[in-house]
Amino acid sequence: MFDLTEEQIETILTRYKNQQQRDKEKYEKVKDSEEFKMKNREKAKLWYENNKEKRAQKYQDNKDFNLAKNTYYYYKRTNQIDKFKDKHPQKYDILSMYGYFNE
Repeated sequence: MFDLTEEQIETILTRYKNQQQRDKEKYEKVKDSEEFKMKNREKAKLWYENNKEKRAQKYQDNKDFNLAKNTYYYYKRTNQIDKFKDKHPQKYDILSMYGYFNE
């Protein structure tokens, strides 16, 4: 794919490391300024407003899995996993489908 010499690879890695260091230093300088905080808050608010539906959909998609997982944790904590399998076969199947058990 790429035929790079050791020297070229080392140069690329050094440049990357230096760029990361410069970016971190720049962030450290501006992170406490009021202007930076306001810009960040505005970006976060805008992102949240634009992605509300996606977050709600993700919650709905994972709702059954999370309910099954919470029920399983209850039975696991009380050492009654066999009762969980008997009382909640659908939830057990959901967890198995997601590969939650190492059986």
